[in-house]
Amino acid sequence: MDYFVHESSYVDADVKIGEGTKIWHFCHIQKGARIGKNCSFGQNVNISNNVIVGNDCKVQNNVSIYEGVVLEDGVFCGPSCVFTNDLTPRARYPKGREGYKKTLIREGASIGANATIVCGHIIGKYAMVAAGAVVTKDVPDYALVAGVPAKIIGRIDEKGKTLIKEN
Repeated sequence: MDYFVHESSYVDADVKIGEGTKIWHFCHIQKGARIGKNCSFGQNVNISNNVIVGNDCKVQNNVSIYEGVVLEDGVFCGPSCVFTNDLTPRARYPKGREGYKKTLIREGASIGANATIVCGHIIGKYAMVAAGAVVTKDVPDYALVAGVPAKIIGRIDEKGKTLIKEN
């Protein structure tokens, strides 16, 4: 085994985990998940069935990534950020995986603490979603978004430096 899983975590059958990845306390990696190399999963992370996580991703504490979400390489998910996969969920009438809306987080994007990503959208390359923002539409590459609902407030470079602030 060329990755680390803390003894308090669970990894289901049919999971692939890349070398150098670290899975810390109280995590659950569910069936069919594919995780790249050199990733880090903080305490209490849940990776649902068939989720794809690229290389060099960092998922902070208390994040659940649900089926239908794909993280490309180098994505950062801040503490307690939220992903959804069903626009109209019902406890009594579950749609199952065929009803899930896909969400794609492109290479190098960052999602701030407690941000919510409503399903069916794309977060562009190296985009940055501010803490507490609620994303309800696609976010362009290199955009800095904030607010409820999230709006573009600037442009950002690959290292996270704000290049342009917009009103």
